[in-house]
Amino acid sequence: MPWWVWVVGGVILLAAELVAIEAQFYLVLLGVAALLTGLGVAIGLPGQPYTEWGLFVVLAVVLMFGLRRQLYGRMVGSPPPMYEVVVGEIATVSETIEPGAMGRARLRGTDWTARNVDRITLTKGQRARIERVENLVVDLRAEED
Repeated sequence: MPWWVWVVGGVILLAAELVAIEAQFYLVLLGVAALLTGLGVAIGLPGQPYTEWGLFVVLAVVLMFGLRRQLYGRMVGSPPPMYEVVVGEIATVSETIEPGAMGRARLRGTDWTARNVDRITLTKGQRARIERVENLVVDLRAEED
């Protein structure tokens, strides 16, 4: 195959990932492998079709298994667990909870299992700040006025 076919294919794969398709960086790495294969063919690597395809496959596998996770993690980042976004919010205590005891609290229209981490008793209807979430149990402390 001519070198420019590899380059055009690589550019199409890169453009598809960056513009149209969210493929979690796989198409980008396939595009880079195609571009590198085209570069290799252009500088005179053996031009047999099976050699070119073999080079492409090796480059693609090395890039996928060697770099994808690190590159994708840096580019996109990993989102925090969904429950961590409630830390700092105010919940309403659904039942009286003694210090260190467990009970229920309402947050965003849902009842949560709650632990009173304060030194005072939280009474029903009292507002309390979420200090931490662990195993879907919210740690509450009385809201300061």
